[in-house]
Amino acid sequence: MKTAICYYSRHHGNTRKVLDAMAGEGGVDLIDVTAQQEIRLEEYDCIGFASGVYFGKFHDGVLSFARQYLPQGKPVFFACTYGGDKGTSTKVLLEIAKEKNCPVLGEFGCKGFDTFGPFKLVGGIAKGHPNTQDLERARSFYREIKERLH
Repeated sequence: MKTAICYYSRHHGNTRKVLDAMAGEGGVDLIDVTAQQEIRLEEYDCIGFASGVYFGKFHDGVLSFARQYLPQGKPVFFACTYGGDKGTSTKVLLEIAKEKNCPVLGEFGCKGFDTFGPFKLVGGIAKGHPNTQDLERARSFYREIKERLH
C-alpha cells in the first residue's frame, strides 16, 4: 500500500514526530504542504492530512491543499497534535472528504508541546509530548489503516 500524508508542522515539530512514527511502518511519503512541488495524489492508495491544531482547526495550508489536490473517492485519514484539546478540528476536512466522496478511515490525535501565545508565559503546556506512548499509538493507528485497506 502506498500512502501520502500531506502535512504542516512547525513550532516544535510535534506533528512531524507523529508522522515519522507512522512512516516507520513503511509505504509512506510525507508531503510538506508548504513546499513548492508537483503533486499527483492519484498515484496513492490512501491519503492522510496532518497538522497541529491552531485555534480549533487544522492549519489553513493543509485545508487549502486538501481542497486543491484531494482526488475524488480516495480513502483518507487525519492526524493532529494539540496543546489543549482536539475539539472539532477535523470538521472542515470531513466536509472536504464528503464533497469529494472520500471514505474517512479514522482520526488520530495526541498532545503536543505548545508554547503559542499566552502559553509561552508559563513555559508551555503538554510538555514532553508527543511521548513514547503517543508515538506507539500513532504507529498502531497507521497499522490498522493499512490492514483495513488490504
